[in-house]
Formats: sequence, structure tokens, C-alpha cells
Amino acid sequence: MLKLDGVTVRFGQRAALDAVDLEVADHETVCVLGPSGSGKSTLLRVVAGLQPLDAGRVLLGGADQAGVPVHKRGLGLMFQDHQLFPQRDVAGNVAFGLRMRGTSRAEQARRVEELLDLVGLPGAERRAVAALSGGEQQRVALARALAPSPRLLMLDEPLGQLDRTLRERLVLELRALFGRLGTTVLAVTHDQGEAFALADRVVVMRDGRIAQSGTPLEVWQHPASEFVARFLGFENVVPATVSGAVAATPWGKVPVPPGSRRGEVRLLVRPGGIRLVPPLDGLACEVVSRTFRGSHVALQLRPVDGPLLEAECDLAGAPEVGSGVGVAFAAGGVVVLGEGEG
Repeated sequence: MLKLDGVTVRFGQRAALDAVDLEVADHETVCVLGPSGSGKSTLLRVVAGLQPLDAGRVLLGGADQAGVPVHKRGLGLMFQDHQLFPQRDVAGNVAFGLRMRGTSRAEQARRVEELLDLVGLPGAERRAVAALSGGEQQRVALARALAPSPRLLMLDEPLGQLDRTLRERLVLELRALFGRLGTTVLAVTHDQGEAFALADRVVVMRDGRIAQSGTPLEVWQHPASEFVARFLGFENVVPATVSGAVAATPWGKVPVPPGSRRGEVRLLVRPGGIRLVPPLDGLACEVVSRTFRGSHVALQLRPVDGPLLEAECDLAGAPEVGSGVGVAFAAGGVVVLGEGEG
């Protein structure tokens, strides 16, 4: 459906996109994830035809899009601020793309009714945009983007302005909807939870390049570098030397998964890979802080030697701040990231 081939965009001396290669298959939902300035929004604008290239090609359905204007690319666009037309009612907004195509009034009305029912707003045709809640505006914007049956739907931080509860519910609804429609989706977001819940494949960007691409499970379980690990919120990353089944680390000997690469590496220990034991049975630590996280308690531990450790434990029996605990490491919670990766 979509192929980016060596796509490069420069703003002065800075490469916003640096020779990016990316493919999106038919009926696939790909979420591009990254911090501000990583190039994810520029990538979306390039595909839409809103940002010219300095090098490379964008192909849709195998056809090079050089010189093809936005309105002829067959794309659906949905932005964070929704960009609804305040002077038009809901039906007028949803039907906008259909009118631009010269669709008959009867077909417009049929399609608008169908889409509003699909996004959970049946009978909302005559409602004023200003009278809608944020979640309802998001649904109208989605219906408008889907109305012309685009071959590729592109979402730019689509749920960024919504509260957390509504955002989590709509992510699940969107995934189910895209699966039902067979829609091909390219979305960009800075919210990893949103991306991991919505996507078939996650692409993590850093400084205009792709740092890692894979299924949500692959990226979560096996971050490719220290940057990806830290971007996903993991803090227990240290230099280590792997020899056999263990790694020498600032926290002492840590077991590593079978087949791990040997030598100088960066090592991630997941909070879930840390088991609390009596102080004399493991690495002695002091509990510096504890934070309630709903299903578990997040702990920050200060070892006798080495940097702070983040751990998690069940709600029952969580140790008090200031108490002493021991830490044992489980190989299943350890990821060898690679040599000298930042």
C-alpha cells in the first residue's frame, strides 16, 4: 500500500528525516512513535504531500507520488485538533470530501448516516459542531476522514486532546473499527500506550531515523537499544560484560537469557524481572520511594553498590519507604541491548 524509499527532508542543516525506508501493507495499522523532534509528524506530512522531499520517493500502490497533489492521493487525514468546520453541522463536516468528489446528495446522505452509525453517533447529522464534546468531535473527524473510502487513513495524534479514560476506550473502538473495515492506517503519536493498543506494528523514531520496527510485543519485550528502552520508560539500564550465562554489572552478577551475545553490552533489567527477597539473600537495598500504580506498587531502591533500581511488587506486602530489602534478578526480565548504544 505505502512504501517510503530513502525519504530525506532537511530543514537547514538538520535532517528531519534521514533516508527513511518504511512499508505499510494493505489492511495494516502502523503507529509511528517517538519524542518531539524525532521526525514522526514530518513523515506523515511527506506521505500526505504536504511536505516536499529533498531525496527519496513516496509510493502509494506502487505509484510514485512525486508531483501528485494532496487531494489526488486518495488519503484520509485526521489531525489532533480535528479541524472541523465550525460553520457546518455534523453532516456537513462528514460529507465534505464526498462533495469535493461530486457525489450525489442522496449518496452523501446515505454515506453520512452509515458512518455516523459506525462511529457511534447515530442521528447526529444536524447537531452543531460547537455543541459536541471532545470525544464526539473526534468521532466526527474520523467519520469525515473515512467518508471518501480512502486507500490509506492517516492519523496525527488523533486522541491527544482527550482525557485518559475516553482515550483508552476510543483506542479499543478504533482498532475494532479498522479491523472490521479492513482500513490501512498510518498513525503518529507520542503516547506509547495508545500506539501499542492500536497498532499491528510499531515504528520508533529517533532523530529522523527508524530506531526499531516490530509488533508491539516484539518492541516491548526486546527493545533494540538503550534509547528505545528508555523511551518506553525503562530506567534500569547499565553497562555490562556478558560471559556465559551471567553478566557482570554495577549491581553484581546478573543472569542473562540463553544465547545472549557476549562481551561489552548495555543491559536492561525490567522492573518485573526483580524479585524482592530478605536482605541477606540478595543485593542489599533501601526502599527510597514507592508509588501506587493501580495493579502494583512501583519501588525505587538504592543498592549498597550501583545506581538506583526500579522494581515492582504486589499491593499486598509492599515494603515501607526506608526499609531494607534484598534483590534477586530473573534472567527472563533481562534484555541484552547491544554494545555502547545510547
